[in-house]
Amino acid sequence: MREIVLDTETTGFDPLKDDRIVEIGAVELSGRLPTGRHFHIYLNPERDVPEDAERVHGLSTSFLADKPVFAQEVDRFLEFIGDAPLVIHNASFDMSFINAELTRCGFPALAQNRAIDTLAMARQKFPGAPASLDALCKRFDIDLSARTFHGALLDAQLLAGVYLELCGGRQPDLDMSTQEKTEQTAEDAAHQNRPFHPPRPHAPTEEELAAHTAFLETLKTPLWKRKEGA
Repeated sequence: MREIVLDTETTGFDPLKDDRIVEIGAVELSGRLPTGRHFHIYLNPERDVPEDAERVHGLSTSFLADKPVFAQEVDRFLEFIGDAPLVIHNASFDMSFINAELTRCGFPALAQNRAIDTLAMARQKFPGAPASLDALCKRFDIDLSARTFHGALLDAQLLAGVYLELCGGRQPDLDMSTQEKTEQTAEDAAHQNRPFHPPRPHAPTEEELAAHTAFLETLKTPLWKRKEGA
């Protein structure tokens, strides 16, 4: 199944009060594993970036000044996500910003039910435990060394790993060919360590036949002497 892990960076917290998206990062998954395809864009928010927001993501007004506006990239963005489910941490936040941008461009809003909220998943799986992206990466031993700022593409890549773990983690592959090869090697080694015995004649001696007959007489009602239905 194709899924898109998505993250945004913004100028603030409220898209209804002139806050805008400044960065979008998205990673394509197939079977909950990254395919190597991704979408990443910086956007001119058409307004100044507050200092508080810049301290979070490191994107300044001057850096974003020559970047495209959302309307110039909307078609490419929609083409990339297609109709796939969207895996988002704190989905209501990112979805509200994306839908505000789409509405400004005259596009219909994305359905809320296509978002898979990993924040809700984490809170359900680990009640009472910290559920931020940083906390979940530490819980699942996912490397955070590159995360000096919040970055949409990097956070989407980290979230892809967290999502896999929240869904149960990668199951160990059963490499049957390797297993069979190992068993065959062990069997060969056993044969090689076995002492050599010269072949014997197939016909038993009279003494062996007599001993076998005497042994059979000691068995009580052996199966081969029972009549069918007895």
